[in-house]
Amino acid sequence: MSLNLAPFPADVVGSLLRPTSIKNARLAHQTGELDARGLRRVEDDAIAHAVKSQCQCGLKVVTDGEFRRAWWHFDFFEGLKGVEGYDAEQGIQFTGVQTKSRNVRVTGKLGFGNHPMLEDFKFLASVAEGAMPKMTIPSPSVLHFRGGRGVVSKEAYPNINDFFADLANVYKEAISAFYAAGCRYLQLDDTVWAYLCSQEQRALVVERGEDPDHLAHVYAQVINQALEDKPHDLVVGMHVCRGNFRSTWISEGGYEPVAELLFGSINIDAFFLEYDSDRAGDFEPLRFIKPGHQKVVLGLVTTKTGELEDPDTIKTRIFEAARFVPLEQLCLSTQCGFASTEEGNSLTEAQQQAKLELVVQVARDVWGE
Repeated sequence: MSLNLAPFPADVVGSLLRPTSIKNARLAHQTGELDARGLRRVEDDAIAHAVKSQCQCGLKVVTDGEFRRAWWHFDFFEGLKGVEGYDAEQGIQFTGVQTKSRNVRVTGKLGFGNHPMLEDFKFLASVAEGAMPKMTIPSPSVLHFRGGRGVVSKEAYPNINDFFADLANVYKEAISAFYAAGCRYLQLDDTVWAYLCSQEQRALVVERGEDPDHLAHVYAQVINQALEDKPHDLVVGMHVCRGNFRSTWISEGGYEPVAELLFGSINIDAFFLEYDSDRAGDFEPLRFIKPGHQKVVLGLVTTKTGELEDPDTIKTRIFEAARFVPLEQLCLSTQCGFASTEEGNSLTEAQQQAKLELVVQVARDVWGE
């Protein structure tokens, strides 16, 4: 698969609704009725089926649906050295609903090591059926933002700047390791930049004694340092998310507060941006996108409901965005994944399939085959 096509005119964010086989196997594993090897066999079968389904939609890029994960971010972080998961006092508050009580914290010096998701990617690549296998991992800023200094051990990191330096190096190692495993399309999932567009979320950062504008510059530096040695034939995208749990969200606000820093200074190849509702604002912040190879993948098809969008409306919005970014630098995807956590959003697998088919159909109409 030619790398200069990634991201693709019709692309996919990552997570998919967990099939019943996965849910039953996970429950059996938790109760001791199914061992780890048996669980992985069920996951393998479900992932292979999910890849076929994505290809049947006409997609040229596939993910494993994040079927081996309970969370889009915690599972990856818990595989890093110096990070541990724990049962928090309360879950993450979304609009009208709260997640299970879970969090991660940094207890020692950070390191990458032999991360289990390297094997997860290798399996995906082995069943990709000629499509481009894409790996999704949380962005480095996500490890720090929600808890701030409070989730980073002062014994391990008396100077917080040393933590950020190690965080950048860990991601540099991660990028190198996934590349060595055969990955040529990697996506960093990042809720932080959207939260920095939300007055409510910014106020929470100030309340705990930190400056959100300073943090934004720190995160930008960490990401750029992580990308310093990126091979030229590895495409790295970033999905900017406003929260996605059981069809709800956390943050509201357009991209303008972070646009110049995010789009103008971070060396990402493609930004996957949510544009499925008024909460995302207008397209004007896209004026900061770098000309040339950098692309914007417009998330115009929502994953939060099963109702299918009108193709002509999506096309109209694509051409509205093209007032700020050349059409050849634009692509189309769903606004987010369908199941950022194992609970999934409020739609059916048939509706999920129809959404992906719609993305492909519209992309063909706009950009051709």
